[in-house]
Amino acid sequence: MREVVLETPGDFAEWRNAARRLLADGVPPADVSWRDGGEGASLFGDAAAAASGEKISLPRELVEIADRAICHRDAETPARLYRIVWRALRDRQLLARTTDADVDWLRKADKAIRRDIHKMHAFVRFRRLGEAAARESFAAWFEPSHRILRLAAPFFQRRFYGMDWAILTPDARAIWQDERLSYGPGGTKGEVPDRDIVEDQWRTYYGAIFNPARVKIDAMRSEMPKKYWRNLPEAQDIAPLLAGAEARVERMREAAVSMANPLTDKWRTRVRDEPTLTDEIETLAGLGRALDRCTRCPLHCDATQAVGGEGPKAARIMLVGEQPGDREDLEGKPFVGPAGQLLNEVLYDAGLERRRLFLTNAVKHFKFEPRGKRRLHQNPTTAEIDICRWWLDQERRLVQPEVIVTLGASALRGVTGKSASIRSMRGTVHELAGGTKMIATIHPSFLLRLPDRARAEKERQAFVADLALARKLVA
Repeated sequence: MREVVLETPGDFAEWRNAARRLLADGVPPADVSWRDGGEGASLFGDAAAAASGEKISLPRELVEIADRAICHRDAETPARLYRIVWRALRDRQLLARTTDADVDWLRKADKAIRRDIHKMHAFVRFRRLGEAAARESFAAWFEPSHRILRLAAPFFQRRFYGMDWAILTPDARAIWQDERLSYGPGGTKGEVPDRDIVEDQWRTYYGAIFNPARVKIDAMRSEMPKKYWRNLPEAQDIAPLLAGAEARVERMREAAVSMANPLTDKWRTRVRDEPTLTDEIETLAGLGRALDRCTRCPLHCDATQAVGGEGPKAARIMLVGEQPGDREDLEGKPFVGPAGQLLNEVLYDAGLERRRLFLTNAVKHFKFEPRGKRRLHQNPTTAEIDICRWWLDQERRLVQPEVIVTLGASALRGVTGKSASIRSMRGTVHELAGGTKMIATIHPSFLLRLPDRARAEKERQAFVADLALARKLVA
């Protein structure tokens, strides 16, 4: 019997080194005893033979999943993973056997880890410690279900690059200081301040964006379990906000949900008074000015304004949506409504920064149907998409992206000029004229319309994967 003592539970590198040595020595899973050790413990409980130089090749997918699954708190995780690796060396199709007990456990463990990472990204709350050398420092306390700090910390490194911070968990701590990410031993909640001035500002903001008309208690508790509440400053406001939800809904009903557009008449007059549009456009700013005067189709008559693209001219990735919504029509910017907020979250999960992308739509004016004081979204026709394609082509010419991601069927037609289902185009990298690559995926508003939480989570992960593929193509 070979005994393996892991000094740092959840450390994939340590487990991998031990597993490689065992595999090289031909030690079957039944002859290995795995256990956690204290500080200073040796890797193996008994004398171990040196590993041979033989290279061990495993499916990449298995290695990636094992890197996450080793963080699971199940005490049997190291042994289970070793058994799966042992079997995978003899059965290359093991991961495809979804009814296999080991594979089923691995998939569920991986899902639990990914969900825990998502919760950490969403529910970490930093508190300000001070400022030194013109650089602010913050700290946060979080209690994840699994040992995921190593996997979750790089997200905060990307998002909060310009400040120093530390995230403490019971198992370990991540420290970002002097633009270097390091890890240390676990901590306690007492090492982090109880509150700060930023917390009060956040609570005010949370109360302002709280929508009582869309409150779903079961869904809220599913997405934000109560175990996280004690570390969330806004949690103390949830009960009062819920108690006053009905009264706030009544006040919202009395007010206009989306006021009749006061700018429409002025905008229509302005469009008639502008000079004739020309095709000589050499800058994005010039394109925006020309787009303001567009009368190519009847949609300009009722919309507040045309909504052009937004982002750097040197953007390597262009995201093309379908058309502006109510908020976009009023603010004149793409993806600022509920679908845009969801898109921001998915972009973070995919490792993309919105400020480095060029975001636009296939149709530049909001098409809607008046319904009382509301304006209900209507899908653009193929003719309207084709007419507006000229503007999209101008944006593509000026930005010259390496990869275009189409969000929805209207965007797909706007880019390709052909009608096709997303299902038939998704999952494959397509090449457009000029060498630009294209990825077809769903529009984020599709996720907002799904009532089934399980399906919505599955579709969200697929959406993240599509965007992550775009990131890999330009990496």
